[in-house]
Amino acid sequence: MPAADALVIENATAILPDRLLPHARVVLQDGRITRVGGASTRVPRGARVLDARGGYVSPGFVDVHVHGGGGADFMDGTPEAVRTACAVHARHGTTTIFPTTTTGDADEVARMIAACGVVRDEGGTTTGARIAGVHLYGPFFAADKVGCHSEAGRRDPTTAEYARYFATGIVRIATCAAELPGADRFFRRAAREGCLVTCGHSNASWTEMDRAFAAGMRHVDHFWCAMSSVASVRVRLGTPMQGSMEQYVLMQEGMSTEVIADGFHLAPELLRFALRMLGPRRLLLVTDASRAVDMPPGRYRFGPVATGTDFDHDGHVGRAPGGGLASSSVGMDHMVRTMVRATKAPLWEVVRMASLTPAERTGLADELGSLTPGTRADVVVLSPRLQVRQVIVGGHLLPRGTSRA
Repeated sequence: MPAADALVIENATAILPDRLLPHARVVLQDGRITRVGGASTRVPRGARVLDARGGYVSPGFVDVHVHGGGGADFMDGTPEAVRTACAVHARHGTTTIFPTTTTGDADEVARMIAACGVVRDEGGTTTGARIAGVHLYGPFFAADKVGCHSEAGRRDPTTAEYARYFATGIVRIATCAAELPGADRFFRRAAREGCLVTCGHSNASWTEMDRAFAAGMRHVDHFWCAMSSVASVRVRLGTPMQGSMEQYVLMQEGMSTEVIADGFHLAPELLRFALRMLGPRRLLLVTDASRAVDMPPGRYRFGPVATGTDFDHDGHVGRAPGGGLASSSVGMDHMVRTMVRATKAPLWEVVRMASLTPAERTGLADELGSLTPGTRADVVVLSPRLQVRQVIVGGHLLPRGTSRA
């Protein structure tokens, strides 16, 4: 685009991967970040100016685990539902998104993947978060760790089924419980496809995790949620007591994991513990958000609207019948604010967990996740209180109606 269409963000503190840069200017042109520097940084003649009003300029957030928002679940399987959820999460600073499957039958999963492909191919940079790939999450869960997902839609992996999903070319993250029959074949296939290979909704032992790691598994979904513990492995496998997913992730430096920092899934001390033990290069923030994001309290459906499970949104978090948690109901900006309050970590470390670290883990760090010249112009302008003021995707300012003041 001509210089007159370049955009300069100024009067801001830039959040870099390893520090804050006060009195910063960030220059965006041709859909890319072209310069990041101090107040004297040269800008193109005729460029538009966006005054950050003393707030922060952050890389756009990257959500690798998210189910829906705005009344829509990605598993509804329509382009309209996908667009709605992507627009809602852009409102909360997410500029790159990995729509995430739940349990469901093979046709429901296939429709979800196809709908995400339609929206991805549209571009979407003027309306919502950009789809970088699908997270194939359900249906390959352990029967005793299904959580709020539909138990009827859970099953063991078969080559015939998952080959259908991988053939679409859009699956970039792939999850399976490590103890299931056929899990190792799934992990090896996912690794060959270039996916971030993960274990989730699992009651796996240390030995099973070690075997999965050898097959290419490198990540565990939502730490402490629907995952094995020493006690749960003992119930399944008896004595002597064995290590679980928690111990394996903490000990194996090649592993990463994620936390849902909504203030309801994990207490502050667990967020502090996770960050202290793993550090911001191995710990990701995710929303694991349901269709209840930005919706009033009430009863909603988790997963496909026709066959999913009911949960109640109390205005803060989803709860399954009986009181168990049923996914989060907030966006990534909320996760960032909660993590900052709970851990007192430097802001750049917390933002890294919501941007550069997930970009690194999914092989996208050369393109996004940091305010680095040459990367995509995916940027969030935050207030001093870390509220979203403006979202920019690919150099396009999203309309005020799709971002918070």
